[in-house]
Amino acid sequence: MQTLRLTSTPEDLSRAAEILRSGGLVAFPTETVYGLGANALDPAAVARIFAAKQRPAWDPVIVHIADTVTLSQITTEVPPSAQNLIDHFWPGPLTLLLPRSSAIPDTVTAGRPLVGVRMPAHPIAFELIRLAGVPIAAPSANRFGHTSPTTAEHVLADLDGRIDAIVDAGPTLHGVESTVLDPTQNPIVIYRPGAITLEQVRAVAGSAHMYEPPPKSKSPEGLPSPGVGIRHYAPRAHLILIEAPDADLPAALTHAAANHTQNHEQERLGILLPREFAQTAPQHAAIFDWGSWSTPAELAARLYSGLRELDAAGCDHILCPLPSAEGIGAALRDRLRKAAWKNERL
Repeated sequence: MQTLRLTSTPEDLSRAAEILRSGGLVAFPTETVYGLGANALDPAAVARIFAAKQRPAWDPVIVHIADTVTLSQITTEVPPSAQNLIDHFWPGPLTLLLPRSSAIPDTVTAGRPLVGVRMPAHPIAFELIRLAGVPIAAPSANRFGHTSPTTAEHVLADLDGRIDAIVDAGPTLHGVESTVLDPTQNPIVIYRPGAITLEQVRAVAGSAHMYEPPPKSKSPEGLPSPGVGIRHYAPRAHLILIEAPDADLPAALTHAAANHTQNHEQERLGILLPREFAQTAPQHAAIFDWGSWSTPAELAARLYSGLRELDAAGCDHILCPLPSAEGIGAALRDRLRKAAWKNERL
Protein backbone atom coordinates (compact mmCIF):
# COMPACT_ATOMS: atom_id res chain seq x y z
CA MET A 1 0.00 0.00 0.00
CA GLN A 2 1.03 3.64 -0.35
CA THR A 3 1.36 5.48 2.94
CA LEU A 4 -0.18 8.95 2.74
CA ARG A 5 1.88 11.71 4.34
CA LEU A 6 -0.61 14.16 5.82
CA THR A 7 -0.14 17.47 7.61
CA SER A 8 -1.93 18.95 10.61
CA THR A 9 -4.33 21.07 8.55
CA PRO A 10 -8.06 20.64 9.34
CA GLU A 11 -8.61 19.00 5.97
CA ASP A 12 -5.84 16.44 6.49
CA LEU A 13 -6.91 15.69 10.06
CA SER A 14 -10.46 15.06 8.84
CA ARG A 15 -9.08 12.69 6.22
CA ALA A 16 -6.99 10.87 8.85
CA ALA A 17 -10.03 10.60 11.14
CA GLU A 18 -12.06 9.04 8.34
CA ILE A 19 -9.32 6.47 7.71
CA LEU A 20 -9.43 5.53 11.40
CA ARG A 21 -13.22 5.23 11.40
CA SER A 22 -12.99 3.01 8.31
CA GLY A 23 -10.66 0.52 9.99
CA GLY A 24 -7.35 1.91 8.69
CA LEU A 25 -4.04 2.64 10.40
CA VAL A 26 -2.81 6.19 10.99
CA ALA A 27 0.45 7.17 12.69
CA PHE A 28 0.27 10.44 14.58
CA PRO A 29 2.35 12.49 17.01
CA THR A 30 1.72 12.57 20.73
CA GLU A 31 3.68 14.54 23.31
CA THR A 32 5.71 11.36 24.01
CA VAL A 33 6.43 9.50 20.75
CA TYR A 34 4.56 8.89 17.49
CA GLY A 35 1.76 6.34 17.90
CA LEU A 36 0.22 3.93 15.40
CA GLY A 37 -3.52 4.28 15.75
CA ALA A 38 -6.58 2.17 14.94
CA ASN A 39 -10.17 2.11 16.11
CA ALA A 40 -9.91 0.41 19.51
CA LEU A 41 -13.46 -0.95 19.24
CA ASP A 42 -12.74 -2.74 15.93
CA PRO A 43 -10.88 -6.06 16.48
CA ALA A 44 -9.90 -6.33 12.82
CA ALA A 45 -8.43 -2.81 12.82
CA VAL A 46 -6.46 -3.49 16.01
CA ALA A 47 -5.17 -6.74 14.49
CA ARG A 48 -3.75 -4.65 11.63
CA ILE A 49 -1.59 -2.76 14.17
CA PHE A 50 -0.02 -6.03 15.28
CA ALA A 51 0.56 -7.12 11.68
CA ALA A 52 2.13 -3.81 10.61
CA LYS A 53 4.44 -3.67 13.63
CA GLN A 54 5.12 -7.43 13.66
CA ARG A 55 4.05 -7.19 17.29
CA PRO A 56 3.26 -10.40 19.19
CA ALA A 57 -0.35 -10.85 20.25
CA TRP A 58 0.62 -11.18 23.93
CA ASP A 59 1.71 -7.52 24.15
CA PRO A 60 -1.28 -5.25 24.99
CA VAL A 61 -1.74 -1.77 23.51
CA ILE A 62 -2.85 1.50 25.09
CA VAL A 63 -6.16 3.18 24.27
CA HIS A 64 -6.17 6.96 23.67
CA ILE A 65 -9.24 9.10 24.31
CA ALA A 66 -10.23 12.76 24.04
CA ASP A 67 -13.06 12.97 26.60
CA THR A 68 -14.24 11.37 29.84
CA VAL A 69 -17.49 10.15 28.27
CA THR A 70 -15.40 7.71 26.24
CA LEU A 71 -13.58 6.66 29.40
CA SER A 72 -16.90 5.60 30.95
CA GLN A 73 -17.64 3.50 27.87
CA ILE A 74 -14.40 1.53 27.84
CA THR A 75 -13.94 0.97 31.58
CA THR A 76 -16.27 -0.41 34.24
CA GLU A 77 -14.82 1.60 37.12
CA VAL A 78 -12.72 4.70 37.74
CA PRO A 79 -11.67 4.45 41.40
CA PRO A 80 -11.04 7.65 43.40
CA SER A 81 -7.27 7.09 43.23
CA ALA A 82 -7.49 7.08 39.42
CA GLN A 83 -9.75 10.13 39.31
CA ASN A 84 -7.27 12.06 41.41
CA LEU A 85 -4.49 11.29 38.94
CA ILE A 86 -6.76 12.16 36.00
CA ASP A 87 -7.57 15.53 37.56
CA HIS A 88 -3.87 16.35 37.94
CA PHE A 89 -2.23 14.82 34.87
CA TRP A 90 -4.76 14.53 32.02
CA PRO A 91 -4.40 15.46 29.27
CA GLY A 92 -0.80 14.29 29.58
CA PRO A 93 1.72 11.45 29.38
CA LEU A 94 0.10 9.18 32.01
CA THR A 95 -1.51 5.81 31.24
CA LEU A 96 -3.86 4.30 33.81
CA LEU A 97 -4.64 0.57 33.97
CA LEU A 98 -8.37 0.29 34.65
CA PRO A 99 -10.97 -2.50 34.57
CA ARG A 100 -12.02 -2.90 30.94
CA SER A 101 -15.58 -2.92 29.72
CA SER A 102 -17.01 -5.48 27.31
CA ALA A 103 -16.63 -2.90 24.52
CA ILE A 104 -12.84 -3.42 24.47
CA PRO A 105 -11.76 -6.39 22.32
CA ASP A 106 -9.36 -8.99 23.69
CA THR A 107 -6.88 -7.97 20.99
CA VAL A 108 -6.35 -4.64 22.77
CA THR A 109 -5.58 -6.06 26.23
CA ALA A 110 -4.20 -9.44 25.13
CA GLY A 111 -7.02 -10.97 27.16
CA ARG A 112 -6.11 -9.18 30.38
CA PRO A 113 -8.81 -7.69 32.64
CA LEU A 114 -7.29 -4.19 32.70
CA VAL A 115 -7.02 -1.75 29.80
CA GLY A 116 -4.38 0.99 29.59
CA VAL A 117 -5.97 4.38 28.91
CA ARG A 118 -4.58 7.85 28.46
CA MET A 119 -5.66 11.25 27.15
CA PRO A 120 -2.78 12.78 25.16
CA ALA A 121 -1.88 16.44 25.59
CA HIS A 122 -0.53 16.92 22.05
CA PRO A 123 -3.09 19.19 20.31
CA ILE A 124 -2.88 17.26 17.02
CA ALA A 125 -3.37 13.89 18.69
CA PHE A 126 -6.22 15.23 20.78
CA GLU A 127 -7.99 16.76 17.79
CA LEU A 128 -7.51 13.66 15.62
CA ILE A 129 -9.06 11.42 18.29
CA ARG A 130 -11.92 13.90 18.77
CA LEU A 131 -12.62 13.99 15.04
CA ALA A 132 -12.48 10.21 14.74
CA GLY A 133 -15.17 9.91 17.41
CA VAL A 134 -13.85 6.55 18.65
CA PRO A 135 -11.17 5.53 21.15
CA ILE A 136 -7.85 4.92 19.41
CA ALA A 137 -5.59 1.98 20.22
CA ALA A 138 -2.03 3.15 19.64
CA PRO A 139 1.34 1.65 20.55
CA SER A 140 4.49 3.36 19.29
CA ALA A 141 4.70 3.59 15.49
CA ASN A 142 7.73 1.40 14.86
CA ARG A 143 8.57 -2.23 14.19
CA PHE A 144 8.26 -4.27 17.38
CA GLY A 145 11.35 -4.05 19.58
CA HIS A 146 12.99 -1.30 17.55
CA THR A 147 13.80 2.22 18.67
CA SER A 148 10.66 4.29 19.18
CA PRO A 149 9.89 7.12 16.71
CA THR A 150 9.92 10.81 17.63
CA THR A 151 9.60 12.19 14.06
CA ALA A 152 7.59 11.28 10.98
CA GLU A 153 10.81 10.22 9.26
CA HIS A 154 11.42 7.65 12.02
CA VAL A 155 7.95 6.21 11.46
CA LEU A 156 8.39 5.94 7.70
CA ALA A 157 11.78 4.28 8.12
CA ASP A 158 10.01 1.38 9.83
CA LEU A 159 6.46 1.39 8.45
CA ASP A 160 6.33 3.08 5.05
CA GLY A 161 4.04 1.01 2.84
CA ARG A 162 2.69 -0.94 5.83
CA ILE A 163 0.19 1.67 7.13
CA ASP A 164 -2.43 3.86 5.50
CA ALA A 165 -1.27 7.31 6.56
CA ILE A 166 0.91 9.39 8.86
CA VAL A 167 0.15 12.85 10.24
CA ASP A 168 3.43 14.78 10.29
CA ALA A 169 3.49 17.49 12.94
CA GLY A 170 7.21 17.66 13.65
CA PRO A 171 9.23 16.14 16.49
CA THR A 172 7.61 15.09 19.74
CA LEU A 173 8.19 16.87 23.05
CA HIS A 174 9.13 14.36 25.75
CA GLY A 175 10.77 11.68 23.60
CA VAL A 176 9.97 8.78 25.96
CA GLU A 177 6.71 6.92 26.29
CA SER A 178 4.00 7.62 28.86
CA THR A 179 4.21 6.50 32.47
CA VAL A 180 2.07 3.37 32.95
CA LEU A 181 0.65 2.65 36.40
CA ASP A 182 -2.05 0.66 38.15
CA PRO A 183 -4.09 2.93 40.47
CA THR A 184 -6.28 0.02 41.57
CA GLN A 185 -3.44 -1.32 43.72
CA ASN A 186 -2.38 0.05 47.09
CA PRO A 187 0.33 1.20 46.96
CA ILE A 188 0.13 2.25 43.31
CA VAL A 189 2.45 0.26 41.03
CA ILE A 190 4.33 2.03 38.23
CA TYR A 191 4.98 -0.56 35.53
CA ARG A 192 6.74 1.76 33.10
CA PRO A 193 8.44 4.99 34.19
CA GLY A 194 7.94 7.88 31.83
CA ALA A 195 7.51 11.63 31.54
CA ILE A 196 5.35 11.70 34.70
CA THR A 197 7.85 10.78 37.41
CA LEU A 198 7.52 8.65 40.52
CA GLU A 199 8.01 11.78 42.58
CA GLN A 200 5.13 13.53 40.82
CA VAL A 201 2.83 10.54 41.30
CA ARG A 202 3.64 10.34 45.00
CA ALA A 203 3.04 14.07 45.45
CA VAL A 204 -0.50 13.63 44.13
CA ALA A 205 -1.50 10.10 45.08
CA GLY A 206 0.66 9.18 48.06
CA SER A 207 2.25 5.76 48.25
CA ALA A 208 3.62 4.42 44.94
CA HIS A 209 6.55 2.27 43.88
CA MET A 210 8.25 0.96 40.76
CA TYR A 211 7.40 -2.52 39.51
CA GLU A 212 10.04 -5.12 40.30
CA PRO A 213 10.08 -8.08 37.92
CA PRO A 214 9.98 -11.49 39.60
CA PRO A 215 13.36 -13.23 40.12
CA LYS A 216 12.41 -15.83 37.52
CA SER A 217 11.34 -14.41 34.19
CA LYS A 218 7.66 -14.77 33.43
CA SER A 219 6.49 -15.93 30.03
CA PRO A 220 5.55 -12.95 27.84
CA GLU A 221 1.90 -13.86 28.19
CA GLY A 222 2.20 -13.31 31.95
CA LEU A 223 3.54 -9.77 31.80
CA PRO A 224 1.19 -7.44 33.69
CA SER A 225 1.31 -4.31 31.55
CA PRO A 226 2.45 -2.66 28.32
CA GLY A 227 6.11 -1.68 28.43
CA VAL A 228 7.53 -4.26 30.84
CA GLY A 229 9.15 -6.59 28.31
CA ILE A 230 12.87 -6.99 28.89
CA ARG A 231 13.99 -6.42 25.27
CA HIS A 232 12.69 -3.26 23.66
CA TYR A 233 13.59 0.14 22.14
CA ALA A 234 16.73 -1.35 20.61
CA PRO A 235 18.94 0.01 17.83
CA ARG A 236 20.55 -2.36 15.36
CA ALA A 237 23.95 -1.47 16.81
CA HIS A 238 25.34 -3.14 19.93
CA LEU A 239 24.47 -0.69 22.74
CA ILE A 240 26.97 -0.52 25.62
CA LEU A 241 26.01 1.37 28.78
CA ILE A 242 28.62 3.14 30.88
CA GLU A 243 27.75 3.63 34.55
CA ALA A 244 29.93 5.58 36.99
CA PRO A 245 29.71 8.58 39.31
CA ASP A 246 29.36 11.79 37.29
CA ALA A 247 32.90 12.89 38.10
CA ASP A 248 34.27 9.61 36.71
CA LEU A 249 32.09 9.29 33.61
CA PRO A 250 34.36 11.20 31.17
CA ALA A 251 37.27 8.93 32.04
CA ALA A 252 35.04 5.85 31.84
CA LEU A 253 33.86 6.85 28.35
CA THR A 254 37.44 7.49 27.21
CA HIS A 255 38.50 4.08 28.52
CA ALA A 256 35.55 2.32 26.85
CA ALA A 257 36.26 4.03 23.52
CA ALA A 258 39.93 3.04 23.68
CA ASN A 259 38.96 -0.53 24.50
CA HIS A 260 36.67 -0.59 21.48
CA THR A 261 39.46 0.62 19.21
CA GLN A 262 41.74 -2.11 20.51
CA ASN A 263 39.25 -4.97 20.26
CA HIS A 264 37.00 -3.94 17.34
CA GLU A 265 39.37 -2.07 15.02
CA GLN A 266 37.30 -2.72 11.89
CA GLU A 267 33.93 -1.80 13.43
CA ARG A 268 32.52 1.69 13.73
CA LEU A 269 31.91 3.27 17.12
CA GLY A 270 29.17 5.76 17.96
CA ILE A 271 28.70 7.69 21.19
CA LEU A 272 25.63 9.34 22.70
CA LEU A 273 27.68 12.16 24.14
CA PRO A 274 26.45 14.79 26.62
CA ARG A 275 27.83 18.24 25.85
CA GLU A 276 29.65 18.42 29.17
CA PHE A 277 31.74 15.39 28.14
CA ALA A 278 32.69 16.71 24.70
CA GLN A 279 36.40 16.70 25.55
CA THR A 280 36.27 12.88 25.81
CA ALA A 281 35.18 12.39 22.18
CA PRO A 282 37.67 10.26 20.23
CA GLN A 283 38.32 11.41 16.67
CA HIS A 284 37.45 8.06 15.14
CA ALA A 285 33.92 7.85 16.65
CA ALA A 286 30.59 9.07 15.29
CA ILE A 287 29.25 11.54 17.86
CA PHE A 288 25.62 12.43 18.56
CA ASP A 289 25.15 15.60 20.61
CA TRP A 290 22.86 14.14 23.24
CA GLY A 291 22.22 17.43 25.04
CA SER A 292 23.05 18.65 28.51
CA TRP A 293 23.82 16.02 31.16
CA SER A 294 22.37 18.37 33.76
CA THR A 295 19.03 18.52 31.89
CA PRO A 296 17.63 14.97 31.83
CA ALA A 297 14.46 16.11 30.04
CA GLU A 298 16.63 17.15 27.09
CA LEU A 299 18.40 13.78 27.12
CA ALA A 300 14.99 12.06 27.08
CA ALA A 301 13.73 14.18 24.18
CA ARG A 302 16.85 13.35 22.10
CA LEU A 303 17.43 9.71 23.11
CA TYR A 304 15.64 7.87 20.31
CA SER A 305 16.79 10.35 17.66
CA GLY A 306 20.36 9.73 18.78
CA LEU A 307 20.08 5.96 18.61
CA ARG A 308 18.48 6.14 15.17
CA GLU A 309 21.05 8.64 13.85
CA LEU A 310 23.99 6.52 14.98
CA ASP A 311 22.35 3.44 13.46
CA ALA A 312 21.94 5.34 10.18
CA ALA A 313 25.63 6.30 10.35
CA GLY A 314 26.51 2.62 10.22
CA CYS A 315 27.75 2.26 13.78
CA ASP A 316 28.38 -1.26 14.98
CA HIS A 317 28.66 -0.27 18.64
CA ILE A 318 27.15 2.66 20.58
CA LEU A 319 28.51 3.85 23.91
CA CYS A 320 26.06 5.62 26.21
CA PRO A 321 26.50 6.94 29.76
CA LEU A 322 23.70 5.86 32.10
CA PRO A 323 21.92 8.70 33.93
CA SER A 324 20.93 8.54 37.60
CA ALA A 325 17.45 7.33 38.54
CA GLU A 326 16.06 10.62 39.83
CA GLY A 327 13.04 12.13 38.07
CA ILE A 328 12.84 11.35 34.36
CA GLY A 329 16.22 9.66 34.71
CA ALA A 330 14.29 6.56 35.82
CA ALA A 331 12.60 6.44 32.40
CA LEU A 332 15.94 6.91 30.63
CA ARG A 333 17.53 4.06 32.56
CA ASP A 334 14.53 1.82 31.86
CA ARG A 335 14.67 2.43 28.10
CA LEU A 336 18.45 2.14 27.85
CA ARG A 337 18.67 -1.05 29.88
CA LYS A 338 15.97 -2.70 27.78
CA ALA A 339 17.64 -1.51 24.57
CA ALA A 340 20.95 -3.01 25.72
CA TRP A 341 19.54 -6.24 27.21
CA LYS A 342 22.18 -8.97 26.97
CA ASN A 343 23.98 -6.82 24.37
CA GLU A 344 22.18 -8.68 21.62
CA ARG A 345 21.69 -7.26 18.14
CA LEU A 346 18.30 -7.34 16.47
